[in-house]
Amino acid sequence: MKGADAEDRAEAHLRALGREVLRRNYRVPGGEIDLISREPDGTLVFTEVRQRRSARFGSAAESVTPRKLALMRRAALGYLTRELGRDDLPCRLEVLTIDGRALDGRLSLLPLD
Repeated sequence: MKGADAEDRAEAHLRALGREVLRRNYRVPGGEIDLISREPDGTLVFTEVRQRRSARFGSAAESVTPRKLALMRRAALGYLTRELGRDDLPCRLEVLTIDGRALDGRLSLLPLD
């Protein structure tokens, strides 16, 4: 599973940043979050992992569509309400991109508004 390799690298990167990884591949009807982590200050971060071996069809960041963002928001809200029982906790969305091979391609974290 090539997607699993990118998610493994992403998880290791988030842990190296001092985050606690809470869940991986959290699914709700109509949405999914690849990684859910908590920063040392308690902020929850919902991370979409995107990897592209080649730029032939665009970069990893360019593969995140408005539809995907809407699905991420839906899944994040689902996690907050279903798993934690509230939707007013400090949190944010981000995309972790890997351009090139999953194990050694260029990795970037892109915050989303």
